[in-house]
Amino acid sequence: MITLITTEIKEALIHLVGTENYDDSKVSKLVYSYDATPQYQSMPAAVVAPRNKEEVAEIVKLCNTHYIPIIPRGSGTNLCAGTCPTEGGIVLLFKHFNSILEIDEENLTVTVEPGVITLDMIKAVEAKGLFYPPDPSSMKISTIGGNINENSGGLRGLKYGVTRDYVLALEVVLPSGEIIHTGGKLAKDVAGYDLTRLFVGAEGTLGIVTQATLKLVPMPAFKMTMLALYHDLESAANSVSKIIANKIIPTTLEFLDQATLKVVEEYAQIGLPTDVSAVLLIEQDGPMEVVQEDMKKLASICQQEQAVSVNVAESEEEADSLRTARRSALSAMARLKPTTILEDATVPRSEIAKMVVSINEIADKYEVNICTFGHAGDGNLHPTCLTDARDEEEIKRVEKAFEDIFIRAVELGGTITGEHGVGMMKAPYLHLKLGDAGINAMQAIKQSLDPNNIMNPAKIFAKDTRKRVVVTK
Repeated sequence: MITLITTEIKEALIHLVGTENYDDSKVSKLVYSYDATPQYQSMPAAVVAPRNKEEVAEIVKLCNTHYIPIIPRGSGTNLCAGTCPTEGGIVLLFKHFNSILEIDEENLTVTVEPGVITLDMIKAVEAKGLFYPPDPSSMKISTIGGNINENSGGLRGLKYGVTRDYVLALEVVLPSGEIIHTGGKLAKDVAGYDLTRLFVGAEGTLGIVTQATLKLVPMPAFKMTMLALYHDLESAANSVSKIIANKIIPTTLEFLDQATLKVVEEYAQIGLPTDVSAVLLIEQDGPMEVVQEDMKKLASICQQEQAVSVNVAESEEEADSLRTARRSALSAMARLKPTTILEDATVPRSEIAKMVVSINEIADKYEVNICTFGHAGDGNLHPTCLTDARDEEEIKRVEKAFEDIFIRAVELGGTITGEHGVGMMKAPYLHLKLGDAGINAMQAIKQSLDPNNIMNPAKIFAKDTRKRVVVTK
């Protein structure tokens, strides 16, 4: 695997994309040597920004011939070291692929390039009275291409699903340089393997998405937001299980523990309660009569499960401030310690209470500071550790704590990641979920499409031991 670019290859790349779209300066390489994942860093050989799919195809052909790694990258907001150029090679930027190509109101679809910012697209379709539900917390800066590569979720995932549930068609450049089109503006399509879903969540290891057609739904007519307060974690977790058992599916059902509440309130200053052990942020949308009836039922369930207070937001401004505060949890925590490690583990909804208790027990066992919040309605929790990467002894305890958390999640019928992806961060734990046979099946797909292993190598199938802070010159 080549990690350096020869003069001949450099000239060929510049000929393809132009001098202004090729950068191998130390500053640029440093900027793209890491993403939002703590403790992972590796220098690429160059940063290249193609202007169209034909240039992407030619770059891929060149790199495939010379065994040069390619790391497709959006805004670098992922939390699994998925866009860290661990093996060197080329970071492929999509700053020129930033157009919303079509909003099709007849077929309820939007077609975009991968560099479009998620929130920009959401606002564009909402202006047409349409709705794109996936809403990752990073949506103000994350790109659609990154969302597709990581199969991003969000606060509305409980009711509406995640990114893969809205991807109808893709244009993909394969590792060979060939361009394929999968899916279409279709409600039904069983013509062969579902290649569209294969590429969603593949973390850029199978091909490069250059265009996507996404499903839209009608904008909900009405919505209400509620905050339920609890003096103990188990009561809050039990409320989640009981809400689902009563066949009510809220748009949003978020959980924050006391440690998270204190940090977020100090940061957002919107009047969040900090004298309770946990809160549930609950939102429902739909026809007004249905929403109002659901909220009455939700309030009753929370009160039955020992909620000390249940309050409905009196205005959209108040509701939006609550949602914004929840989305700012990571930013709020990142202010407190040099290193903030935000993980995700998912369990069946019925096991939420057990998982929350286990996380706290594991944190005590290893004497580390873990705040827990997340999408409780779909079982996806975010245990987040505030630490300092310079404290090697503490970092070892942090890693052991997270290993125990992942093991416990799988024991409860869950998985090691619900939305962050595997990348490098979770690769040592993938066997816990899939076993050797499952990993071998995935590697067989990778090998058949990418025999030279140029597409985002060392992701998903990394070695069992983590390689921390590797910087190549």
